[in-house]
Amino acid sequence: MITLSDSVRQALLVAVLALPLVGALAALLPAPPGLRGSGGPDRDVLRHGVTVTGVVLAATVVLALAFDHDRPGAVQAETDVAWVPAWDVRFHLGVDGISLPLLVLTALLTFLAALYSYFRPPTGEGRPGPRAFVALLLLLETGMLATFAVLDLILFFLAFETVLVPMYFLIARWGNGSGAERAAAAWKFVLYTVLGSVLMLLGLLLVGVRAGTFDMVALAEAQGSGLTRTTQILAVLAIGFGLAVKTPMWPLHSWLPDAHTAAPTVGSVLLAGVLLKMGTYGLVRIALPVAPEGMRFFAPYLGAFAVVGIIYGSLACLALVRAGAGGDLKRLIAYSSVGHMGFVLLGVATMTHSGVNGALFAGVAHGLITGLLFFLVGAVKERTGSTDIDALAGAAGAGLYGRTPRLGGLLAFAAVASLGLPGLAGFWGELLAMLGAFHPADGLSRPAFLAYLAVAALGTLLTAAYLLLVVRRICMGPAPAADPVPAGSSAAASDAEARPAPPALPALPDLRGHEYAAFAPLVALTVLAGLWPAVLLHLTDPAVQLLLPGVVR
Repeated sequence: MITLSDSVRQALLVAVLALPLVGALAALLPAPPGLRGSGGPDRDVLRHGVTVTGVVLAATVVLALAFDHDRPGAVQAETDVAWVPAWDVRFHLGVDGISLPLLVLTALLTFLAALYSYFRPPTGEGRPGPRAFVALLLLLETGMLATFAVLDLILFFLAFETVLVPMYFLIARWGNGSGAERAAAAWKFVLYTVLGSVLMLLGLLLVGVRAGTFDMVALAEAQGSGLTRTTQILAVLAIGFGLAVKTPMWPLHSWLPDAHTAAPTVGSVLLAGVLLKMGTYGLVRIALPVAPEGMRFFAPYLGAFAVVGIIYGSLACLALVRAGAGGDLKRLIAYSSVGHMGFVLLGVATMTHSGVNGALFAGVAHGLITGLLFFLVGAVKERTGSTDIDALAGAAGAGLYGRTPRLGGLLAFAAVASLGLPGLAGFWGELLAMLGAFHPADGLSRPAFLAYLAVAALGTLLTAAYLLLVVRRICMGPAPAADPVPAGSSAAASDAEARPAPPALPALPDLRGHEYAAFAPLVALTVLAGLWPAVLLHLTDPAVQLLLPGVVR
C-alpha cells in the first residue's frame, strides 16, 4: 500500500474519469507525426486505445493502493463542488469499499478489451474503421467508470445513460450477424433501457425534490428520514424498475440474449462484465439506504423474481445445450447471466449484511468469470467460425482438449468457476446470498426466504448440469486426426480391431500471446478471490454496515 495526500487522490479520481473522455476525442483526430507507427493509421488508433485504457488502469490501481483500508466505509478521494445550487445538484465524486472494486474491474476489463481489439480488431464488410470503434470504446469506459464514482443522483443518471450510445453502435456496427439482426438487437437494448431509465429518472427526481437534496451521501445518512413511507415505495418502484432492466431481472431480461448474440467479443465482455453490475450497484447504493421502507416493502417480491430468474436462466441454458437444439454458445452464457444475477438480486432482497456483501462479491465474480467466458468464446469462434453448439460439437464432441488443449482447458476452468466450484470466485457470493436468505432482515418473512433459499439451491444444481454439459460437448470428443501410434504396428492394429476409428478432426491453433495477456489476469483474479475472499469482503463489509445500520449480519 502507498500513502498519498487527499488532493492527489482527488486528482487521480478525476483523471480516471477524464482521461478516457479526452482519449475518445483524441481518437477522432489524426495521430501526431511523432506518434505514428509503421502499421498505418488504423494501427495507430488501436494503439491509442490500448495506451489510454492502460493509463486509466494504472491510475485506478494506484488509487486502490492509496485507499485507506482502515476506513473502507468512508468516502475517499472526494471532490464535492456545487453544480446547480438551486436544486442542490453537486459535482460530487468519491469511492468507498463498495465502488472501488467495481471501478478496478471496469478499468481492467476495458484495458483487456482494448488489448484484444488491437490484435483482433472487429472488421467486416460495411463496418466503420477502428477510429470510431476506439472512440466509442473510450466513451463507454467514461460512462461505466463515472457510474461507480459519482455521488449525486443526477450525475448517476447521466453516467448511467452515457453507456447507451456507444454500446448501441458497438452492437449495431461491429457485431455479428446481418446488418438487420445487429440493428434489431441494438434497438431492443436501447428501447428497454430507455423505458426503464425514464421511470428511474422520475424516481430520482421524486427523492431529490422531497428530500431537498440529490447528494447520495447525505441521503444515505438520513436513511429515508425525510421521506414518507408512500414516497419511498413509489421511489423504489420507479428506480428499481429502471435498475432491474439493466441488471437484468426476470422477466425484463429478453433484450440480453439478443444483445450478446449480436455483440462483438469485446462488446459482450463489457456488457456482461460491467454494464449488468450498474443495475445492482444502483440498488445497493441508492435504493437500500435512501428508501429502506420502500425496499422492505418490495424485498419479498424482489426475492421471488430473483429465484424465478435463477431457475428460468438455468432451464433456458439446459434447453440450448441439448443436442439438436441449435443453441448458440453466446446466447447460453447470456441466459446463464440471468441466473447468476438472480443470486445477486436475492442477496440484495435479504437486506442483511451477509446478503448484500454476497451480492457485491457475486457481481465482481460474475464480471471476472463471464468476461473470461466471452473472451474464450470469441477465441473459439475465431478458430472454428461458429458459436453454434451443435455445429461445434458435431456427433461426438468438438474435442477442444485434443485439438487446442490450452483453450479447451481454460474454457473448462471458466465453466467450473461459473458453476460455483469452491476455491474459485463464483462460490462465495452465491453462498453469502443464500446465507442471507436463511436469516433475512427483521420484518421480512423468514418462511418465504427459506423457500427462496431452497429454490436457489436447486438452481445451483441446474447450473452445474448445463455447464458440465457444455464442457462435455465442446471440450471433450475425439482427438485430432494425427495418431501418435505408428501405422502398421501391432499396437495400432489391435487398437483398430478393438474400436472403430473416430471421425478425423483437424487440429486448431492454440492460445496466442495476446490471448494469454487478455485471459491470464482474469484467471488469476478468479483464483485469488476464490482462495482469499477476505481481500474483497474486507472492503465491502464496513461500507455495507454503514449503508444498513442496525441490520443483522
